[in-house]
Amino acid sequence: MATILADLSSALADVSDGVTRSLVQVRSSERSGGAGTIWHADGLIVTNAHVVSDSGSRRSAPRRISRGAISVILPDGRELPAQVLAEDAEHDLAALRVDAHDLPAVTLGDSRRLQAGDLVVALGFPWGVTGGATTGVVIGTGDALPELAGSQREWIAASLHLRPGHSGGPMVDAHGRLVGINTMMNGPDVGIAVPVHVAVAFLKQVFGDKMT
Repeated sequence: MATILADLSSALADVSDGVTRSLVQVRSSERSGGAGTIWHADGLIVTNAHVVSDSGSRRSAPRRISRGAISVILPDGRELPAQVLAEDAEHDLAALRVDAHDLPAVTLGDSRRLQAGDLVVALGFPWGVTGGATTGVVIGTGDALPELAGSQREWIAASLHLRPGHSGGPMVDAHGRLVGINTMMNGPDVGIAVPVHVAVAFLKQVFGDKMT
């Protein structure tokens, strides 16, 4: 048993280390900031709309916008100004761009294949801690979760604890593949994420197939 637990611990540490290479910190003068995921090597980053939006922003569909006073800290320590290319408050997603290339983009997984009991890891900057990870198992997915009754949106619910600073960061499967974008807590130990296929649909609406 000890060997199994040690192997599991080592494997989870390796997954977290690999994903951290695609993890960025997002800072905004309008909000407290959060995390983001490098989606494309040429500077495209995905995060939550609430990480970068002002409190009055409520857009129900993807929309190209421009907003200043937002910066991104890359895994190599560089802090660069970021442009908000588009956001969708309904699905709590935003696309950012930084002037950088050859960035380590995350590997996409298949959120539609997630099942209850699957192991997931969520990363971000909880309370400012770089690459802080929290691990749990999937409770359920889809648009009929009792934790979010009436929302009519697809979600991933997992038994892990998201903290301030996890928002916008990656939720990955046991292979380190992106399956969701961390979004919020719902109850003491239920973390909620936007499924990656919803994020893909958001980006396709904005950019077509060239960035997805």
